[in-house]
Amino acid sequence: MKRIPVVLLSAGVLLLSGVAIAQVGSNDAVLNPNLAGAEEIAAVPHISSVLAEAIIAGRPYLSANDLDAKLRGAALSDEQRAEVYVKLFVPINLNTASDEEMRLVPGVGDKMAHEFDEYRPWEGGIARFRREIGKYVDDEEVARFEQYVFVPLDLNSASSEELHTIPGVGDRMVHEFEEYRPYVSMAQFRREMGKYVDDAEVARLERYFVIKQ
Repeated sequence: MKRIPVVLLSAGVLLLSGVAIAQVGSNDAVLNPNLAGAEEIAAVPHISSVLAEAIIAGRPYLSANDLDAKLRGAALSDEQRAEVYVKLFVPINLNTASDEEMRLVPGVGDKMAHEFDEYRPWEGGIARFRREIGKYVDDEEVARFEQYVFVPLDLNSASSEELHTIPGVGDRMVHEFEEYRPYVSMAQFRREMGKYVDDAEVARLERYFVIKQ
């Protein structure tokens, strides 16, 4: 089976009838290490061109901890890694991220990590995240946090607009996601999507989904 490259798109917030329905926060200012090019990554503070190539070679990063381990292995200090994460980050799953992962998000300390955890499960996606976290910080700070997080979509019910918010997903993959519904297991998702993209890309995409019973 010929593998079809995934079309890379910005993960900006999509609008429907004026209402934000994004599952993935608007993150135009933060690079995704699973998708960014070598030159983009090398422009991040403390990332040399050699390290940028090593980061690309280590894809996919399935958690923020995976990228953190890569940078620790490159001998970047705590302070240097914190500066990197302002510009380069693996979005965290709000429903499953560990406390350690949450604290990798720039500006997240004890209080905000508690609030991220307090509202689990994040039914209602990013819209609910904006509403709940907006009780504690202003709109600008909510928007900044939003760049680092996502809420998984239900493979069987997510709309086309919601599916398009997944980083790196274009029209062709949205069509394939919808084509094989209903999904009964993640194993089925892996098998069907493996017809179009390689195992690394399937693993990257899988983290953005759940199958609700």
